Amino acid sequence: METATAMRLTEPEPKATAGEDAALAGRARAGDMRAFEQLYRKHVGRVHAVCLRLAGNRTLAEECTQDAFVKAWESLAGFRGEASFGTWVHRIAVNAVLERHRTQLRQAAWVSYGDEDAMESVPGADADPGHGLDLEQCIAGLPPAARMVFVLFDVEGHTHEEIAGMTGLAVGTSKAHLHRARQILRARLET
Repeated sequence: METATAMRLTEPEPKATAGEDAALAGRARAGDMRAFEQLYRKHVGRVHAVCLRLAGNRTLAEECTQDAFVKAWESLAGFRGEASFGTWVHRIAVNAVLERHRTQLRQAAWVSYGDEDAMESVPGADADPGHGLDLEQCIAGLPPAARMVFVLFDVEGHTHEEIAGMTGLAVGTSKAHLHRARQILRARLET
């Protein structure tokens, strides 16, 4: 188990040039399953990582990863190569998780600042302070809406306006969820 100090929040870019991916995407668009398999192998790690961070659990992350690549295969005709294939499939993955959580996000639109149970429910709350804390587990333990906004803003680098457009939340609600997520994480990391 990695500690917070050893944890990387971003995955390295796959070792592929945009030209290689564009050529593979062109072959895949023409029906070459092996070319799509190569694209899958190059990008599945990064796609799964973002799905795991957004979803908060492995089962849902695996389902969303699969959904993202199925959607990418079905949408290859629309891939124009304006962005790299990795960026394109990454965006599809984010949308796959968001779609699964859209109803839950709207239901959780009100942030309860008096709810201290959220802080106590973060995995690792009972961990021995000398053994470090798994940052990924702490992020996964955030309330769903707070986790979604935290990952999209602090990890993926989206603006609150972009997050509002993706999730259907108001910009102010996005900011409130980010604030709450940071409070919870700070409280866990300071123990």
